[in-house]
Amino acid sequence: MTTNLPMIEVSNLGKNYGSVKVLSGVNLSIQKSEVVCILGPSGSGKSTLLRSMALLETYQEGAIYIEGELLGFKEAGGKRRPATAKETSYTRRNVGFVFQQFNLWPHLNALSNVALPLMLARSLSRSAAEKKAIEMLERVGLASHAKSYPSRLSGGQQQRVAIARALAPDPHIMLFDEPTSALDPELVGEVLQVMKSLAREGMTMAVVTHEMGFAAQMADQIVFLDGGKLVSKAPPEEFFRESTNPRIQQFLSNFTERNSLLHDPNRQSAAG
Repeated sequence: MTTNLPMIEVSNLGKNYGSVKVLSGVNLSIQKSEVVCILGPSGSGKSTLLRSMALLETYQEGAIYIEGELLGFKEAGGKRRPATAKETSYTRRNVGFVFQQFNLWPHLNALSNVALPLMLARSLSRSAAEKKAIEMLERVGLASHAKSYPSRLSGGQQQRVAIARALAPDPHIMLFDEPTSALDPELVGEVLQVMKSLAREGMTMAVVTHEMGFAAQMADQIVFLDGGKLVSKAPPEEFFRESTNPRIQQFLSNFTERNSLLHDPNRQSAAG
């Protein structure tokens, strides 16, 4: 019997920083090959939600399941205990994460930045890891820069190396935390093109972004957070054109061309 479990299931998620509640009662399901863009004002909990999906932030309430496996905890006899580091690594083995900052090792060239994690985390030989790294750099259009160090790469190129590094272990899910926010405007497009390519290939993706065009053109669902709560989950057409929620309308008032965002002839469902 085939089950159709969500790739990511967030159930009644709560997260505190001390006495400050940053996420409260968040429920979200992301299906295979679905692209979900997470929008909201600064401080709404977007990045905290995304980081919780990879357990880069420890949550206190509710549950997160990755392909049906509880993340961060183990349950037995009706009780829950924190998972060990080994158990957590196993649960999130199929999750790739791309940060706002590129987080490349400055003393390693692009090839080694992609290959070394495969050698350390997946125990690949150097030759096998470098072969895989070249494939991933080619996938993001940077095979010719394999020997370049981060200081000789543009911000967009560095972020594409970071994406190649996240893709190298063949994840089932990719999480992007505002991947273009640290880039000069003219470099944003090259990163978004890689992300669009992944979406069209059927990669399951959750993306925290301020790039409204990407959200309108590529998302299957748009999630809107405000004050740590999930206010809305809707298809792009409904979110941008039909939402009557005053908070969403206020947020979108900064994007006067939001209707035209939906009229891209290249737009297609990421789920195919």
